[in-house]
Amino acid sequence: MAAAHLACMASMLVWAAGLPAADWVIGRLPPLQLTAARLWLAIEGRAALARVDWRRAALVGSVGFVGGAVCLVMAQARTDAVTVAIISAMIPAVGVGMEVISGTRRASLRLILGLALSLAGGIAAYAVRLADFGLGLGAVFAFGSVLAFTWTSRETVRAFPELTALGRTAATITGAALVGTLAAGIEAAVTGPPDRARLGWPQLAALIVFGTGAIGVSQLLWIVSVGRLGIGVASLHGNATPFYVMLLAWALGSAWAWPQAAGAVLVVAGVMVATHAPRLDARAARP
Repeated sequence: MAAAHLACMASMLVWAAGLPAADWVIGRLPPLQLTAARLWLAIEGRAALARVDWRRAALVGSVGFVGGAVCLVMAQARTDAVTVAIISAMIPAVGVGMEVISGTRRASLRLILGLALSLAGGIAAYAVRLADFGLGLGAVFAFGSVLAFTWTSRETVRAFPELTALGRTAATITGAALVGTLAAGIEAAVTGPPDRARLGWPQLAALIVFGTGAIGVSQLLWIVSVGRLGIGVASLHGNATPFYVMLLAWALGSAWAWPQAAGAVLVVAGVMVATHAPRLDARAARP
């Protein structure tokens, strides 16, 4: 159990570290990531690839990594980062709701309290900018992104019980990459190819950092934790991401931000409380 929590924390930290690299990539280069598939092939061999239902992998992966990403871009284009971040703090509520509806976890007082603490921690990180929060079409797209990513995370574990965590991660990322490549090709045919003048070595380096770390490694650690903790408890960790971003910025010379630190304390408290909320049956391995 402790190892699963550490894996989830590491996933959030790696993801946070990759966010600055994303700034160099977004808008300049389509995010295609096949590193996980090559690593999987090298470690587990071709036989592992042959066991995968690739149509299912493409569906599951594309919902979160393609559909969720498109919704996120649409949300950011119609609103602001604060609104998107606050709505993203609802991921634990969506994850817990999926478990309760599916019957794999009971809505106990302990679970509700842990969820409330995590939500409070996620919102506390943006307390000084809550006046910027707004509803509308952008918020709808932001919630669609949350729903798509949470469903994909849960379904990645449920749909491929015969695969290792590495296999599950590689299968869904590769499936999403194939669908995303097709979609990007159609877009390029309609709107034209990316402006090569905007691409250079800094963008290529950022793509490697973001794709390998923030997408590949982070997603692998995330799937490990979802498989052991369930999507509900694992997703509580996500609301500590603003603290990790602040911590990395502080290490590079920025000022310490107390709202993010206070939010992280609330998130940790929520995780500790919710961890012992009982799951109902053997389906705990399939969150």
